[in-house]
Amino acid sequence: MINRIRGVFTTTLNCFKIPELQHRIIFTVAVLFVVRLISLIPVPGLDGALLTEFLKESAAKNDNSLLGMYSLFTGGALERCGIGSLGIMPYISATIIIQLLTAVLPGLSKMAREEGGRSKVIQIGRYLTVLLCLGQGFFMSLGWEKPEALFPGFAGNLVLFSPDYIWAYRLQTVLVLTTGTLLLMWLGEQITERGIGNGISLVITIGILARLPDALLQVWGMFFPPEGVEKEFTALTAIAMVAIFVIVTGVVIAVTQAQRKIPVQYAQRAVGRKVYSGGSSFMPLRVNYAGVMPIIFAQAILMFPDKILSLMARTLDVPFFDQLSAMITYGSVGYMIFEGLMILFFSYFWVA
Repeated sequence: MINRIRGVFTTTLNCFKIPELQHRIIFTVAVLFVVRLISLIPVPGLDGALLTEFLKESAAKNDNSLLGMYSLFTGGALERCGIGSLGIMPYISATIIIQLLTAVLPGLSKMAREEGGRSKVIQIGRYLTVLLCLGQGFFMSLGWEKPEALFPGFAGNLVLFSPDYIWAYRLQTVLVLTTGTLLLMWLGEQITERGIGNGISLVITIGILARLPDALLQVWGMFFPPEGVEKEFTALTAIAMVAIFVIVTGVVIAVTQAQRKIPVQYAQRAVGRKVYSGGSSFMPLRVNYAGVMPIIFAQAILMFPDKILSLMARTLDVPFFDQLSAMITYGSVGYMIFEGLMILFFSYFWVA
């Protein structure tokens, strides 16, 4: 075990001895630093500090779990009304739509198979990303106008513009949010081409890791609260949580790496006057070939509908939209059913 750990450290240090790899690592780190800056810059004309304080109080009460999950993907930009509040999700949604259309439309499928056609399909996905950003950015601007619809329980005013310039605020917010997402998309592509790993995945990962210190402090506060505050969990609960975490992590790794070995028998072959007997081997097929992508796709699509319906109910004064929103809100039976069906569909689509 010690030798294996030493080997990991040695391999990591050797990476910095290769000039090209060293440059790629430095480039990736620098770009991820810029990604974090995007989540920290607020949209002009919004009181992000007020929203940050509200979401911190809601997190302490375990409220707004869907918004918390979305804020996790944006690296906390939503909590600050940052220019990266839409995150990379519009690009992922556009990628999903393009992949579905490629499988359905013969012309697009033929274009994707032709030489140079793949780049055209990617360019179409970028244009679709712009359209999705414009739509989601407009709804986000309306949500910040009426924050009680987007953030239940919020009391206050986020928009600092006067009512006479409300359309100037909306136009500015849509353009800023669209630019933020396109910048994240471009930075992710630069990492893929000139850095290490998949750029889009790293953009999402760095946003999640940025929330890790706050999560650790919150867990610490559960078991070691300040003086005068009653302890919520005991040592036995902590042991049980760690055990469950280890078991679930082990099961996930086992399922991810599991393979079904299909035996393959090779026929005899003659080379000159010699006859070689056929050998036997196996073809490994992953049990979970789609990986985590169907889950990401399903959650990306289901992240906004309930909030949009709730916002429409308050804007148009139509209670029916509130009823629909309650049916697909995060944690409801309807949400779980839709998420399960979408995961099943995307798993089939991804493998097919």
